[in-house]
Amino acid sequence: MVLKAPQQPLQAVDLPVPSPGPEQVLVRVHACAICRTDLHIVDGELPHPKLPLILGHQIVGTVVERGAGTERYKMGDRIGIPWLGWTDGTCRFCRSNRENLCDNALFTGYTIDGGYAEYTVADERFCFPIPTNYTDVHAAPLLCAGMLGYRSLVKTGDAHRLGIYGFGAAAHLIAQVARYQGRKIFAFTRPGDTPGQEFARALGAVWAGDSEILPPEPLDAAIIFAPVGALVPPALKALDKGGIVVCGGIHMSDIPSFPYEWLWEERIICSVANLTRRDGAEFLVLAPRIPVVTQVQPFPLAEANEALSQLRHGKFKGAAVLVMSESKTD
Repeated sequence: MVLKAPQQPLQAVDLPVPSPGPEQVLVRVHACAICRTDLHIVDGELPHPKLPLILGHQIVGTVVERGAGTERYKMGDRIGIPWLGWTDGTCRFCRSNRENLCDNALFTGYTIDGGYAEYTVADERFCFPIPTNYTDVHAAPLLCAGMLGYRSLVKTGDAHRLGIYGFGAAAHLIAQVARYQGRKIFAFTRPGDTPGQEFARALGAVWAGDSEILPPEPLDAAIIFAPVGALVPPALKALDKGGIVVCGGIHMSDIPSFPYEWLWEERIICSVANLTRRDGAEFLVLAPRIPVVTQVQPFPLAEANEALSQLRHGKFKGAAVLVMSESKTD
């Protein structure tokens, strides 16, 4: 399913099976979860994508061919392919263990082809072994919603009273991690989203309500997963002294002005950019230990446009996952 131009539907196209280059593996894709970042690319909100482009950066599949110099994975190994697809390893960010900020990074499903396809290639150094207790479909959301959500959670430090704004794919996973760590979760949804609030409570939130209102007690930290800049001021207003607001998406609409009083007393606003391989490795050890349970809505690959449309309008809980013809959903 190929994006040929922004703001256009994806098109089904028959392409040759790609060949792996040095340090790359060819992967037969079994499942690929859909991310809100995919919507931002389709909508033209993220600049300079590779075009034409195969979207998708939450990929689970098996290795079917290995390029020169590959050592990490064997034929038939099941692996996951995340958003961060390659870094140069030499820039000042890579050399200071901040590869997520690499000057020349390549991103799966954005600047290199991704997993809305039956086959894809990936640099094996940036892939992960998938925990055995997850099916392909249930593992796919761990590759971004889980990993980027985990990086966002780490940014909150030891915050006990945690607000989560936007209760979708990432939030439903990270809420489980936060509860496992003994934190109190306050969930914020679109005004009037009673099903979303019930979903949050079922995952252990001590309170759930509209994003426009204050929680019953001050927060130590808030994570904003919704790409809505207007949520930053109310999240700041909800913080206790010294609290932090973490903006957990790659794209967000403009943040409106707000009184300095809401930022004063050493409150912080920060963003999360991409992920490091360390984030991914840590999360994939933690997830099965909890265990994190992914709630998924499977779609056939050919229905990628419908899945994107339903995500845009918030028509399902959890994560949408594209499933290839030979993949199992149970």
